[in-house]
Amino acid sequence: MAEQLDDLEVLIRDERLRDLRRSLDALNTGDVVDFLERLGVKDRAVTFRLLPKDTAVEVFDMLDQSLQREIIEGLKDLDVAHFFESLDPDDRVRLMDEMPASVARKMMRHLDPRERSLTNIVLGYPEGTIGRQMSPEFVALPERWTVAQAMEKIRRSGQDAETLYTLPVVDRARLLKGVVSLRDLVSADDDVLIEGLMAEADSVDADHDAEDAARLCADRKHLAMPVTDKEHRVIGIFTVDDALDILERAETEDAARHGGAEPLNRPYLSTPVLHLMRLRVVWLLVLAVGATLTVTVLDRFEDTLDSVVVLALFVPLLIGTGGNVGNQAATTLTRALALGDVATRDVFKVLWREFRVGVTLGGSLGVLSLLLVGLIYGWQVGAVIGLTMLTLCALAASVGGLMPLLAKKLGFDPAVFANPFIATFVDATGLVIYFLIAQSILGI
Repeated sequence: MAEQLDDLEVLIRDERLRDLRRSLDALNTGDVVDFLERLGVKDRAVTFRLLPKDTAVEVFDMLDQSLQREIIEGLKDLDVAHFFESLDPDDRVRLMDEMPASVARKMMRHLDPRERSLTNIVLGYPEGTIGRQMSPEFVALPERWTVAQAMEKIRRSGQDAETLYTLPVVDRARLLKGVVSLRDLVSADDDVLIEGLMAEADSVDADHDAEDAARLCADRKHLAMPVTDKEHRVIGIFTVDDALDILERAETEDAARHGGAEPLNRPYLSTPVLHLMRLRVVWLLVLAVGATLTVTVLDRFEDTLDSVVVLALFVPLLIGTGGNVGNQAATTLTRALALGDVATRDVFKVLWREFRVGVTLGGSLGVLSLLLVGLIYGWQVGAVIGLTMLTLCALAASVGGLMPLLAKKLGFDPAVFANPFIATFVDATGLVIYFLIAQSILGI
């Protein structure tokens, strides 16, 4: 497949558009999406215009919102209206979040009244909430209906619904009473009441955090979950595929920030080089500023280094080990927070647990350092390195475990807050501990 995509890129470079159109017709929708994600803005726009209208609609729906925005910007108003209206309301809102407000308002004017009304329902909720991610297109079944009535409604209205596999059951006030699966409906007799088939429903409030709702949906293996307002009336549905998309974006974001960069939020090959640079340079500047603290500490203890030059050899080892231990703890706790395994109220339990882990790690590494360094450089130097390793690992693990919880409590992203702070704090504090221990043991 990779070779086939390379051949298509050759057709674009040679401007053999007729051959390119024929080659695109032979690809399935997923392969066309993969190909478009590899192209630059200009080539992507040219290629997209060569697709048949039905294929273009399917492809457009599968692209990331950032790429949809670029395609929208390159299309005529009539084409924009067609593709914009083809999206589901929740997907439409995510695209609008990528666009300038003036362009978003212009696109909304092209919608028919029904689609505009559905889109406005989703737009009414703040970004980051599940209300902003739900679909307002769903089939709700009254609890006193029979299976025959329910199946007739599904046949009439199911074409526009986000999902039919899990259906909310409501009372006359549209309050959520439970859920029923399509499998149970198909298997039941026509005269059976819906309330006799429904199961207890897990639901989420529309103002609930989207990532937490997605985690709940995935953890409990639901195909879909009802979304309710504050009075517990059903206003939307949230499907497992949307949950997985949210979790994938969250994990991609965390992975990028743990590595010292911002997430791309678009395919790598379609990301401009300057954009890649901007996503990385901020973190490098933050870490560079933090590194000045390390330089300050080294300058403060310059006389100690002059007295025992061999101490300088172990500075990279110690601050590297401390940073790694701290980042291991921070990564573990960030993931545990995302999964709901720990909460901010568990701070003292986490602190005590990570302190013990750090002491155990530091003790093991400290004994090994004492033996190896002592045999080569003398037992006093070995004792300095061993004791510093013990102290530094205990400190780094404690700080690494504490920072994500503190970030969560303060309303920051744990992945953003933890790593730069740990790198700065452990490097500077670790050197202070190192030189103080050296001065005490070596008498300098």
